[in-house]
Amino acid sequence: MQFTLENKDKSTRARTGTITTGHGEIKTPFFMPVGTAGTVKAVHQRELHDDVRAQIMLANTYHLYLRPGTDVIAKAGGLHKFINWSKPILTDSGGYQVFSLAENRKLSEDGAVFSSHIDGSKHKFTPENIVDIQRLIGADIMMAFDECVPYPCDHRYAAKSTGLTHRWLERGFRQYTMSRDLYGYTQAFFPIVQGSTYPDLRRQSATEVTQYDAQGYAIGGLSVGEPENLMYEMVEIVTEILPEDKPRYLMGVGTPVNILESISRGIDMFDCVIPTRNGRNGMLFTRNGVINIRNRKWKDDFSPVDEHGIIFADTQYSRAYLRHLVISGEILGAQIATLHNLGFFMGLMEEARRKITEGIFGTWKKQMIQQLSTRL
Repeated sequence: MQFTLENKDKSTRARTGTITTGHGEIKTPFFMPVGTAGTVKAVHQRELHDDVRAQIMLANTYHLYLRPGTDVIAKAGGLHKFINWSKPILTDSGGYQVFSLAENRKLSEDGAVFSSHIDGSKHKFTPENIVDIQRLIGADIMMAFDECVPYPCDHRYAAKSTGLTHRWLERGFRQYTMSRDLYGYTQAFFPIVQGSTYPDLRRQSATEVTQYDAQGYAIGGLSVGEPENLMYEMVEIVTEILPEDKPRYLMGVGTPVNILESISRGIDMFDCVIPTRNGRNGMLFTRNGVINIRNRKWKDDFSPVDEHGIIFADTQYSRAYLRHLVISGEILGAQIATLHNLGFFMGLMEEARRKITEGIFGTWKKQMIQQLSTRL
């Protein structure tokens, strides 16, 4: 995997670049739709490729390990072939999912023992087998195994957890360098910066992970309930330390406003369930603000959901029709809303890249954030 830095904004730390993988190029900054179990809910791969124009998909190691299992995926020739997806795939390490199973997991120096949410069976993740599992899945970009601490947590616990994450990273990186790519293309490996909302721990962690000559670096443990100003502060601290010639991935973020603010602080990669999950629940993102399509005010509004949207250019669905589908619980409602939101996110990222190239991202961002923060 290679990263080429191309343009920098004049008034912010925003930048554009290209990541080259065995499954094609990815223009940065970019947003990854979340395909937890090898599918983005309510969206066909064809729609994700042709209509949404997603450059890459995120899949979840924890979920794929449990079902259908790495044996099935390996027999298929890797996840790309199993799900018929020709573009790059990134897999998270499962650390966040283990974190969310607080009552059903036990952490130790060796790794994490947890109970499956499917059938209660016991399993163990270690820094080494997480690398092996992601190798078998066939991700173009793999993540190190880490502990994601809750917010709030005290400094002592955060420091202890960050130290554990660093020791796991050492073992995981060793396993990565000793193992081989399985399907004929390079599989990259990203360490993850932790440290909760403590500046000293974030600096320590960012400095520690850059000791490893990785293809890119991720920032984890944010967007877990902390105030937005704290999230932005931690991002600024970390991006000042991470190398400029490697991509920077802010995990699990977020809203369009969060994304634009983070791009301005030097982030290149994003993922979040917000456009898909919120879409299925009737929340739509538009250039003029956020729409709750369930509201009665849209019952006889026959205007397009978003006249600036990049999806449904030939067949614009009205707000009234989409409200009818969502209120009625029709599957088509979830499909249209999800496609719309993903299309909006992709369009926003494309426009952000253009504004950075033109050197006017800072001015454009301020205007867009004001619009995007409006509730229609």
